Amino acid sequence: MTITLPLLFDAASTPFPRGLAQYVIGGVLIGVGISSIYLLTAIIPGSSTFLESTLSYVSKAPRFEQYVPSRSWRNVFTLGMISGGALYAILLAHGAWTTDVQWPRLLVGGFLVGVGTRLGKGCTTGHGICGLASRSPTSVANVLTFIAVGIGTATIVSALGVVP
Repeated sequence: MTITLPLLFDAASTPFPRGLAQYVIGGVLIGVGISSIYLLTAIIPGSSTFLESTLSYVSKAPRFEQYVPSRSWRNVFTLGMISGGALYAILLAHGAWTTDVQWPRLLVGGFLVGVGTRLGKGCTTGHGICGLASRSPTSVANVLTFIAVGIGTATIVSALGVVP
């Protein structure tokens, strides 16, 4: 079996194949959103925490009850993320589903991401944007782990010839 790394080398040769503007606009919007939440609430925003706060509606576990006082604005943030994806699919992808990955693989992947966010005590939003900006050593370690595992997984899956 020959192991090739076409995805890594192609990405290095053309890092922005569809242009730079969408990445700059997205980065500015994320930065403004995260900064606004932090400045208005003094809470470091992270997507996994926002999604976890929705569990306070269905569980009385103390872990989820901590979110009850602030879950209304967290729900607005969560709905914004979901509606942003839906608007993209409707307006820019013309309603098309934007992945060929099979549903069972999406579910397993989502579950593993959820497990990872609990083990890492946060997600890429909390650690990668807010944690790195505040120079948190824990966040640096987590982000390096996210990147290494992502590259390793993509390389192994590509080498094995797994397709969506």
